[in-house]
Amino acid sequence: MSIDGPERRTAEDVQQRIDTSVPHTARVWNYWLGGRDNYEVDRRTGDQIRRLHPGIGEYARADRRFLGHAVAHMAGELGVRQFLDIGTGLPTADNTHEVAQRAAPGSRIVYVDNDPIVLVHAQALLTSTPEGRTAYLDCDLRDPGRILERAAETLDFSRPVALILLGVVIFIEDDEDSYGLVRRLMDGLPSGSLLALSHTVTSPAMPDVDKAVAFWNANGTPKLTQRTPAQVERYFDGLELLEPGVVPCSRWLPGELLDAPEVAMYGGVGRKR
Repeated sequence: MSIDGPERRTAEDVQQRIDTSVPHTARVWNYWLGGRDNYEVDRRTGDQIRRLHPGIGEYARADRRFLGHAVAHMAGELGVRQFLDIGTGLPTADNTHEVAQRAAPGSRIVYVDNDPIVLVHAQALLTSTPEGRTAYLDCDLRDPGRILERAAETLDFSRPVALILLGVVIFIEDDEDSYGLVRRLMDGLPSGSLLALSHTVTSPAMPDVDKAVAFWNANGTPKLTQRTPAQVERYFDGLELLEPGVVPCSRWLPGELLDAPEVAMYGGVGRKR
């Protein structure tokens, strides 16, 4: 396991960057998943959001199931051995490296996040099989050039890479060109590479979601930008979108659509030709 920061900050340095007075999305997500890496401010806000939208906790669980299904499919049936997971979030059960290395022990995984509390936990929890390798980069999605440059120290960009962007482009506002950032990352990866992406959606059929997001943007950090299902599908422009397409994460399974309750977290997998 290797940790990269500008340049290799100590745990004490990183700890000073953690603000426990304001709820943070990674910690609230961790709370909804039953984790312990959160503070009272996160739990209080998480409970308030759950009152506005009681099903919000299921989004977190559906997103993790989507991650497991997608990574297992990419490492198993599709034979991918390299994963670039941006917006890692706090480690929990069945992280990307665990799922990938169960299917293929020699898999290499690079995790990327800019949240200081994630960095604190990464070194202890994001380990690797002896045959594979796992690294962590302290980088921001808004700097795809640096991500690709540093990831190339662990990954071989002459071979396919699975780019994983689960619940992270929602933090990129429209004026920051989230589509361009995703495209630049995919442009840096070879033919046969894959994109797995999930995103909370806005829909007239789910007004509680909009209320929950509005509450979060007024109280938490970082702010969220919602998009419609059609706008989420745009991230796969130019890619071969694998079945079942961009659908609620609760219903995504390789090649088929699960019969499960709908959630406002949509996901899909696309392949670069």
